[in-house]
This record gives sequence, C-alpha cells and structure tokens, in this order.
Amino acid sequence: FNSDKGCQFTAVRFTQRLVDAGIAPSTGSVGDSFDNALAENLWSTLKIELIYWPARVFATRAEAEAALFRYIDGWYNPRRIQAGLRGLSPDEYERAYYDRPDGQEADIIEPELVGAR
Repeated sequence: FNSDKGCQFTAVRFTQRLVDAGIAPSTGSVGDSFDNALAENLWSTLKIELIYWPARVFATRAEAEAALFRYIDGWYNPRRIQAGLRGLSPDEYERAYYDRPDGQEADIIEPELVGAR
C-alpha cells in the first residue's frame, strides 16, 4: 500500500488495518521528499512535454487518453535515453543486447544509484 502520508494514512486504526490484512505500508517518514519522487517526476514530465509545451487542449477524454498512450508507449518508454543504460534508449539497449556476439557477457548496464541514501 502506498500513501502520500495524509493524516488518514498515519492514523493508528488505519495502520492496524494494514497489519491485520498483512499489507506492508510503502511510505517514508513524514516530510520525506523521496516518498513520491518518481511519480511526481513522471507527472511533471507529462505535463511539460505532452500538454504545456505544445499548448494542447483535448476535446474529449478519449482524445487525451490516446495522446497519453502514444506518448508513453511510443516515446517515453521505448525511446527516451536513460543514464542507467549508458545513455541508450531501452530500444537501443535491447538491440545491443541481442546483437552482441555469442558468449559475450551481458555487461551493458552499470547500475547507478542516483539519490540513494
């Protein structure tokens, strides 16, 4: 279970219900900026690159959903370069993985823990 640390999620009764159900809460400490950092970063990117930058207004919810799908599935996931993939996009990384000579170690990724504490 993930929460934004609103008061209802820190209440003793709510915490006890999670324990009773065998659910581990996925929260940091109160005021922890890392709790929702990845989700907040994604939403910020979506707003800037999909809505604000081209100054778009969608006529219908279906139009907005189609644009979101095209953005995420057509560019954000497969083609966006990533530091953890040595500056390659996931598509480029996958091609490099399958194009490597037989028997060569798959050592393309070097783990990078940015912001780890």
